[in-house]
Amino acid sequence: MNETTCAMIAIVGRPNVGKSTLLNALVGENVAIVSAKPQTTRNRITGVVTRGSAQYIFLDTPGLHRARTRLGEYMDNVSRSSVADVDAAVLVVEPIPSPGDAERELMRRMEQIGVPSILVINKIDRVEQKERLLEVIAAYQKEHHFDQVLPVSAKEGDGVEQLFDLLSPYQAQSPWFFPEDAFTDQPERQIVGEILREKLLTCLDKEIPHGTAVSIEKFHEREDGVIHIEALIYCEKDSHKGIIIGKKGAMLKKISSQARADMEAFLDAKVFLQTWVKVKENWRDNPGLIRSFGFTED
Repeated sequence: MNETTCAMIAIVGRPNVGKSTLLNALVGENVAIVSAKPQTTRNRITGVVTRGSAQYIFLDTPGLHRARTRLGEYMDNVSRSSVADVDAAVLVVEPIPSPGDAERELMRRMEQIGVPSILVINKIDRVEQKERLLEVIAAYQKEHHFDQVLPVSAKEGDGVEQLFDLLSPYQAQSPWFFPEDAFTDQPERQIVGEILREKLLTCLDKEIPHGTAVSIEKFHEREDGVIHIEALIYCEKDSHKGIIIGKKGAMLKKISSQARADMEAFLDAKVFLQTWVKVKENWRDNPGLIRSFGFTED
């Protein structure tokens, strides 16, 4: 019987560099929100991949940014602490040969802890002259010693398989932390809430979607096999509530319809979804409300 091994890998980087897209590509399932808007991920999300006797546990983290609210501070703390107690860290960057403050902070943190690190240069499908990647590699290697460097396009899937090869040396003999068929530690209830929040990010403009939170109030399977879901969408202002609902409820209907379709694909079942919008002023600066929406640093 083969001995089982595990490796816990943190995926870190500033907002909107493609960390969640990379996680989804590695896992082969949509376990993390993907959006063109920054600061999409709010919690540390676990993706699990089991290959043969080896299990990879990936932690997708909120992008490091300048916090403006209590929620922003929480997101930064999660991102910074994620490189502790892992077997390796993957720093995801864009193909630009100039590390920013966020990247330097993460490289400094990795240096302090002494965690092995891999530099992943994402979005190479946007680079016409591939030799320019050498400039990016040189700029980052000057700042920090990386064990390996890998250019990828997480969106296209290019380089994703090679990342597993680079991560395999960090496997250590250990019982698996998750069943062989697991792909995330998130309960279905949490994932459907994230699906709905993703549609808020997709359909709404500017700051409004970042001032929203989703609470799944009911989640149960009816006798006819339909999954009954009731969700509350919280926002910070009455004016935001009106925009989310839209004229004659058109925007909320659009958001809910798109979310229901993705929920059905994920759950492989028919979904009956009901959504409401409620105002909680300044909830992002209220520690009690932040915790009630499921954001904890543990």
